Amino acid sequence: MRPWYRNLDWFSLLLWAALVSIGLTAIYSATHGPAREFLLETVQQNFDRQLRWFGLSAVGIAILLLLPARLIVRMWPVIYAICIGLLVAAILFGREVNGAKAWVWGLQPGEIGKVGTVLAATVLLSGKEARRGSLPHLLLVGLVVLIPVGLLLAANDTGTALVYLSLIPVMLFWSGAVPLPWMALVGASAVAVYLVIVNPALAALFVIAAAVGMWAWTQSRAMAGLMAFGVGGIAIAAWVGLFRILQPHQIARLVAFDNPEAYRLTAGFHVIQSKAAIGSGGLFGKGFTEGTQTQLAFIPEQSTDFVFTIIGEEFGFLGTMAVLLIFGTLLVRLAGLGVQAGFALPRLFAAGMTGIFFVHILINVGMTIGLMPVIGIPLPFISYGGSALLANSAMLGIALSLHARRDEFAVYRPE
Repeated sequence: MRPWYRNLDWFSLLLWAALVSIGLTAIYSATHGPAREFLLETVQQNFDRQLRWFGLSAVGIAILLLLPARLIVRMWPVIYAICIGLLVAAILFGREVNGAKAWVWGLQPGEIGKVGTVLAATVLLSGKEARRGSLPHLLLVGLVVLIPVGLLLAANDTGTALVYLSLIPVMLFWSGAVPLPWMALVGASAVAVYLVIVNPALAALFVIAAAVGMWAWTQSRAMAGLMAFGVGGIAIAAWVGLFRILQPHQIARLVAFDNPEAYRLTAGFHVIQSKAAIGSGGLFGKGFTEGTQTQLAFIPEQSTDFVFTIIGEEFGFLGTMAVLLIFGTLLVRLAGLGVQAGFALPRLFAAGMTGIFFVHILINVGMTIGLMPVIGIPLPFISYGGSALLANSAMLGIALSLHARRDEFAVYRPE
């Protein structure tokens, strides 16, 4: 049996360091360039705080790599309970930011909670009952994810709750416990809800096409009916919620990305300024601390939710493509490490973590270029935010530890 450190994937750590360094560069530009004079004193300190969180995250990864894989896995009930406790504390004692009770004791529990939720779902799905497709066991996995989702919704942190929800289809797919046609129903539901926001007529056409496609694929009228009426019902419910229940300002935040000019003085302002900044960057960008939209502080939340805009304006198309290439390489690498481990638990944890990163990247980049609603989702390892950096780094550390110590899983099964 090889020593664990010889199995450690140093390349993934190098990619992590590269992404964090890019984030620090962008945050420095947003807080130490000409834009500094327009910022609150607390925002001016974002770079220094993020640098400290970088150091803390590096220490956290080192500790996780030194811990035995068995200990990390067996501690999942404690870790999950702590994460749920922090979410409850945020509701009871948390500080409200942008309408959401997302902060308590200097932490953002919604970010920290991802670590415990992915670990708990992984351990439960890697058990024999889940692999056999036991419905009660699969429902338990769903409950483990839905509990933090409910708490996040109660705290009005809808964006983070959506990220948690994405864990269910991703991990069920990789576990092999649910047949592919059922996974297609889940994916079609997500697409239908998105199209309801863009154009309800397109959503209706999509549901019809999806039902026909399901029948052609499975030759099952029951599955085709589920696609038509189940996914169609979800689309109708989304339409009712969007246009009959939500308040006008809430609707504006969700639909402004599709027609920002109609909301240019409110929710559309973010999208208009972000697209203008990225477009003005051209091929090579305007240069470090030289972006006019960035340095004149036209971009709201430019070191957090819209940090990708800084990269696009100051480093151009080549800079944004380099960032996306690093992200793509990291995601493929991590998914590959999970498969390479050869056992369910490392594979499922890598899948859950990779799914979370992918959803964050998809939504964050999408909202900066006007393809996704602006719902306050940070860019992993790059956006300012100590809790997010620490949590994402912790998931990376656990995944690398499980892979490096994969030989332990030949004789160990979680109880």
